[in-house]
Amino acid sequence: MGLKVGDKIPDFSLMDQNGQVFNSAELRGQKNLVLFFYPKDNTSECTKQACSFRDSYDDFKALGAEVVGISSDTVKSHMRFADTYQFPFRLLSDTDKKVRQSFKIKNSLFVVPGRETYVIDKNGEIISVFNSMKADGHMKRALKALNEVG
Repeated sequence: MGLKVGDKIPDFSLMDQNGQVFNSAELRGQKNLVLFFYPKDNTSECTKQACSFRDSYDDFKALGAEVVGISSDTVKSHMRFADTYQFPFRLLSDTDKKVRQSFKIKNSLFVVPGRETYVIDKNGEIISVFNSMKADGHMKRALKALNEVG
């Protein structure tokens, strides 16, 4: 079982697709965070999931939230993935899977990295968690959670 509603997220720093460091603690007190963990760049379900966040990105921004994707792919892979699909948000490279482990995300089917989406408030507290290997639902559930907290 991964982190759950009410838990504080662990602080972490990872490199994004542009070679810039993302530090989760820098958002604390500033804005809400939608963090989606996905298995692999350029696979059908992962592309579908990331594109759904891209297509609703303005809605998330209007609600004062930052959207960030995380997988164990390299910075270079993230750069190609983001360029191909024109993602307006950051993709973080967790090649050693330490952040995934700190969120206690289990593999699905024993080998495929799990797909989980967390909605985190300005104080770093989880207000929603959605775990499904299907891409459908992640973006909608995250948007709904943000709308409910106002």
